[in-house]
Formats: sequence, C-alpha cells, structure tokens
Amino acid sequence: MTGRVVIAGAGIGGLTAALCLHAVGIEATVLESVGELRPLGVGINLLPRAVGELTELGLGEDLADIAVATAKNIYCDSSGNTLFAEPRGIAGGYRWPQYSVHRGRLQMLLLSAVRERLGPHAVRTGTPLVGFDQHTDGVRVLLPGGEVEAAVLVGADGLHSVVRARLHPDQGPLLWSGVRMWRGVTETEPFLDGRSMVIVRGEQNVELIAYPIGPPLVNWVAQVPVAGPGPLPGDANWNRPGLPEDVLAHVGAWELGWLDVPGLVRDSSVLLEYPMADRDPLPWWGEGRVTLLGDAAHPMYPVGANGASQAIIDAAVLAAELADGVPGGLTAYEKARREATTAVVTANRAMQRTGDTRSPADLARITASYRRDTNADGRHSTRACLGS
Repeated sequence: MTGRVVIAGAGIGGLTAALCLHAVGIEATVLESVGELRPLGVGINLLPRAVGELTELGLGEDLADIAVATAKNIYCDSSGNTLFAEPRGIAGGYRWPQYSVHRGRLQMLLLSAVRERLGPHAVRTGTPLVGFDQHTDGVRVLLPGGEVEAAVLVGADGLHSVVRARLHPDQGPLLWSGVRMWRGVTETEPFLDGRSMVIVRGEQNVELIAYPIGPPLVNWVAQVPVAGPGPLPGDANWNRPGLPEDVLAHVGAWELGWLDVPGLVRDSSVLLEYPMADRDPLPWWGEGRVTLLGDAAHPMYPVGANGASQAIIDAAVLAAELADGVPGGLTAYEKARREATTAVVTANRAMQRTGDTRSPADLARITASYRRDTNADGRHSTRACLGS
C-alpha cells in the first residue's frame, strides 16, 4: 500500500494500529482531540492473544515491567468462600501471559513507542477530526482550520466516535444492560497470592471484581443491577465522580477475610461511576477508504477482559491486511474482525446475564463456553502485526 493512514484517536487501539502499520512499512499519523495525553484511567486486562500482538511489536519486556501477570481467576461469595477457580495466561496453558495493567500506563507506553519509531510528530494532540470527504484516491480529513490527505482513514475514536456517526447516522442509542458500575483504583496491600483476579458475587446479583495492576495498586469494579435492559437514557452520565457511600451501600457489609472491601472503596484515589452499555453490532463498519477500530467499531460490555484486547487484535489484523493493498485489505480486515467481534459482543451479553450463578460446575461450564465462543485468548490466532 502507498500513502498515509490517518488514525482518529490516540487510545490503546489507535496507538497500537500506528505501531502495527509502521511494522509493515505503512506510514501513519494519529489525530487526538485531547490537548495533552496523560496517564489517566483505571485498570484493564489484556488477554494472551493481545499480549502476543504487543510482544510481536517488541513491547513484551516493557509491558511486563508495568503489569501484573494474572495467574488465576477466583470466583467467591461475599464471605470469601471460593466457588470456582481457573488458571489464566501461562498458568492456563497459553503461549503468552494475561496481564492486568493501569490503562494510563499502557497508553503512555504505546505513545512513547509511537513517537520513538514514527517520529515526534506522529501523534498530533489537540487536533479533533470534524469530518471527512472521500475521493477516488483517498480521503480528505477535515480538521478545525485545515485538512490532511490520507490514503485510508481509521476511526479509533472510541464509544462516541465521530467517524462512526458520519458513517452510520442512524445507529440508534447506546443500549444499557441495566447495570450501574463504579470503578476505582486503591493503594493497598496485595491480597491472596498477589496475582489473582477475584470475582465476588453477593445477593441480588451485586458483583465486585478486584485485581492488582502493579504494586501497590488494586483495581476494583462494583456492578449493581438497578433496571432492566434497554436504550440508555439520554441524561446518563459517563465517568462522573462516584461516591464511596453509594458503593458501600451494596458491598460495605462484605467480609472476605483476605481483602478489606470497605477500605478498598473508601481509600480509592480514583472513583468513577457509569452505566454498563454497548451497541448492537453493525451490519458493516466502513465504506471506501474509511473503516472503524476498537470501541468505535464494536463497543461491548466490560466482561471477559475483551475491550482493549479486541482493539489490539483489530490493529494487528488491519495492518496485516493493508499490507496487501487498498481497498481489498480493508474488505478483508472488516470481514475477519466484524464476525469475530460480533461473537464477543453477543457472548459478553450472555456472560453478564449469568447473574447469581454459584454452582462450581455451572461457573466452569460458563467460563469454558465463553472462551470457546470468543476465541479471545487466541488459541487459533489469525495474523499478527509482523505476520507471525
């Protein structure tokens, strides 16, 4: 392929796409609306296949330095009794680890690699995309007070994607699961073996997930069903500051023994509240020389450690397919990834509906079915950034 790829969005997916494209010899520029990128956010998880893609990019050692290799997932009740445990990453027989990491630290690692490899001006901050027009040989990307030419435009601009809205003006509202979420990061002592993710299930389907993201930080998520599923109300708040007392009303009486749940919530340095939402899968992502990637293409429930992982896999497949040319590469990319991510969106919805399942046999069956349906751990991986 000749010509430059312009990527809207300097999140994890957009920055990984720039690195993957560079690895196959394709020039890329990333446009980011935020004026300064800082290590913000909370914890995320990367499944083995996504870790494999970043390792192929030469980031394996750097990633290991900032992340925790998750050894197992432990399901338990609100008294701390183990219901079911399963090994993860290397311990689960995969080629690569599963990592838990602070989202901001990962973004800064990717940003540094992009600037080092593609040049200091490869990421243009304070530069929001306001629109685009296609012509025979490329895309005119419209910016405040100017424009840039691209051979391909990739919308990696997140849940509220400008590119997606232009391509799919009738996409409809976000869909709410009916679950309210609080997410926090707390400086605290390690719990259990220091490498476990715990999924604590209480009464009325209240759930708390906690996992270390690098000493001395623990990420936690509280999920509380408050309504039935349906369109997300227009006045829903995103990433608003949460109140510890609101969370403690649901989990404050839990006594796990090995983790101080009230202290975890009260001492959180970051506490955000937002709805668990996604969108119905699209019948097509892009057209011509414009496509989508990550949350802009397939927003999904934060279930199964798949959000960031799928964006990274998108980036790897996009680069591998574009190396074969345009527009065939974009068609092949969308064909491969739209089907795969639709399966993940569907599986995440089903996984979230498992509710108060407590039988070890049922939990083992559900988690095994989820891994099979999503193939998110990459036991049958397709093409990586470097064609491995």
